Amino acid sequence: MSSNINLIDSFQEFKDFKNIDRPTVISVLEEVFRSMIRKKYGTDENCDVIVNPDNGDLEIWRTRRVMEDGFSEDDDLEIELAEVKLLDPDMEVGDDYIEQITLESFGRRAILAARQTLVSKVLELEKDEIFKKYKDRVGEIVTGEVYQVWKKETLVLDDEGNELLMPKTEQIPADYFKKGDTVRAVILKVDMVNATPKIIISRIAPEFLQRLFEIEVPEIFDGLITIKKIVREPGERAKVAVESYDDRIDPVGACVGMKGSRIHGIVRELKNENIDVINFTNNISLYIQRALSPAKITSIKLNDETKHASVYLKPDQVSLAIGRGGHNIKLAGKLTGYEIDVFREAGEEEEDVDIEEFSDEIDNWIIDELKAIGLDTAKSVLALSVDELVKRTDLEEETIREVINILQSEFE
Repeated sequence: MSSNINLIDSFQEFKDFKNIDRPTVISVLEEVFRSMIRKKYGTDENCDVIVNPDNGDLEIWRTRRVMEDGFSEDDDLEIELAEVKLLDPDMEVGDDYIEQITLESFGRRAILAARQTLVSKVLELEKDEIFKKYKDRVGEIVTGEVYQVWKKETLVLDDEGNELLMPKTEQIPADYFKKGDTVRAVILKVDMVNATPKIIISRIAPEFLQRLFEIEVPEIFDGLITIKKIVREPGERAKVAVESYDDRIDPVGACVGMKGSRIHGIVRELKNENIDVINFTNNISLYIQRALSPAKITSIKLNDETKHASVYLKPDQVSLAIGRGGHNIKLAGKLTGYEIDVFREAGEEEEDVDIEEFSDEIDNWIIDELKAIGLDTAKSVLALSVDELVKRTDLEEETIREVINILQSEFE
């Protein structure tokens, strides 16, 4: 009797799996039991398997045709009159003899094998359903609870207990999680690895920021405002180009909200990442000008063939255009698709010297390092402190002090 209970226990476990639908439950269970029937009787074509997935009830009925004694050719499909009379005296030749087959009749070994098959199919189906479910949700936001934190990744469980992995490389640098924390992220990709779904979530993907805007800004969710492009330096800065299909709606104002009410929640979620929301335009010059915000540009020279833009600014705007760590100019380039170089615009009365003229005293690689952050003249370098130059370049403090001494001597 215990063998029967084991199989029913497996059945109960199988039907309780939340991701498996009722028709699949019935189909798989029926196939397991039919396999048992074929092994015992050689065929299952004259058997009916009735499964009730609600309470775990199972019935197996076998039908055999009653034949005259000595005329039965297949005992699995037919039964002779003398034999059937012992079971049911009312049976006659030509009748169908229907009998119920009990699980116990299959034997303990067959039941244990069926149980193992059942459990295997449960796990296989569950994994397939999880894979399909999450494959269709790539790009959506998911909320989960941190279950375990490792050095290279964090394990998050969704509200159904499914495992989601967030690699360290997909976390914002300022993210710090501990067991039990609630975390939001976007589903980045779903793969099958060794027949097990591997669900990767991310907080640095542009799609995460886009979904946050859709949650906070009803006009985006409703399609009145569209996000044209998002570029990010996670945890530092992001630029979001938006466009409105309704002239009465200011897309930037709608995204920011009254006194920043809409964007503040997003900024907090992203660990105080600076977010610049700009109006998209097909006018490249104007687009680049907006992308370099908050810097104010004096003039722009474009080369559409090479996708290169030379931007001229007043001296006090250069550092704003470049931004801390060069993030502002780097993101403006990614947003517009143009390589942007910034140049300090000097007044006619303002004497300055191109930094390349010092190549006999300063190594070319140092000059290139300074030019890479928009410092192409002597005075543009001298306008910044040693600490600021150390922060923005890969140069050592001693090297920078030597450069400053060389440049200062030009104006003494």
